[in-house]
Amino acid sequence: MTTLTIREKLEQRELNTLSEFATLSVNSKGRKIKEDQSDLRTDFQRDRDRILHSKAFRRLKHKTQVFLSPFDDHFRTRLTHTLEVSQIARTISRALDLNEDLTEAISLGHDLGHTPFGHCGEGVLNELVKGGFHHNIQSVRVVEVLEHLNLCQETIDGIRTHTWGFKPTTAEGKVVQLADKIAYINHDIEDSIRAGVISESDLPKDCIDYFSSNQSKRLNKMITEIVKNSIGKSEITMSEEAWGYTTKLRSWMFENVYADETIAKLEEIKAKRVIRELFYLYSDMLKPVCEPERIERVVTDYISGMTDRYAVERFKENFIPTGLKCSAREDYLFKLANSPL
Repeated sequence: MTTLTIREKLEQRELNTLSEFATLSVNSKGRKIKEDQSDLRTDFQRDRDRILHSKAFRRLKHKTQVFLSPFDDHFRTRLTHTLEVSQIARTISRALDLNEDLTEAISLGHDLGHTPFGHCGEGVLNELVKGGFHHNIQSVRVVEVLEHLNLCQETIDGIRTHTWGFKPTTAEGKVVQLADKIAYINHDIEDSIRAGVISESDLPKDCIDYFSSNQSKRLNKMITEIVKNSIGKSEITMSEEAWGYTTKLRSWMFENVYADETIAKLEEIKAKRVIRELFYLYSDMLKPVCEPERIERVVTDYISGMTDRYAVERFKENFIPTGLKCSAREDYLFKLANSPL
């Protein structure tokens, strides 16, 4: 008798339990560089683990979600956003009998290429880079080129297509695309209220009447709407009514929080200057040692990988005068120690 490996048992479980619309590990289109398979984990589980252990994933904890470099520990960062997207997406995938491992891998990797200072930083690089800068495309570059994770094609497709304007080829990718929107709409409302930028009473009344003013209930209703309207279907959608209120709430957030000219605008101006000046500085630094056609690509990779605080430190180091550095004054400590009490 042939003894099945744990991976083979997991693959068989997928065959027996997952929906006809799920992406099965055994049917993966594979990796660019062929590898021996694991005895313990499916291909999509390995993708998830590689992303989780990557340097780019660790850096997400010090990258802005919406509010720049918050001192309050309760504001979201790019890392906590990613974890919330993963939780929402896994809940939906589990309910729809889709591949939860692929869903989690895509969720954890979707923002690996995001810039410091959130969409503010992304906007600056988009202006400076020929052809523009898009964090979803950069996320793919991170996993394919910069960290050589050699992920499955389905995982890479989901990472690339998690933003609007792209069409995922798997049901799991479609789930993550929706989960990303649901996550940031809800947690950005909570963070904006915490920051005093908006109040609960400012939110569109018809949206609140439909979803509830309570974040947990609002989040649960959005997720439930997706599950109810997607069971047994290849498309992942909400009802037309629910989607209308969701997009209205999202548009309201863009007008009143994300693109508002008065909200932390001075800090955004400062952040944009940091990115812009570093871009010009590093481009000039590389001219003597790098082929001209590679400079922009190298600088973009370097800056987009920075955390907020690392970018600020590099700016201070290069543009803020520090004066003459003297040795620390610990000698006074020893002088006190040798003085009579």
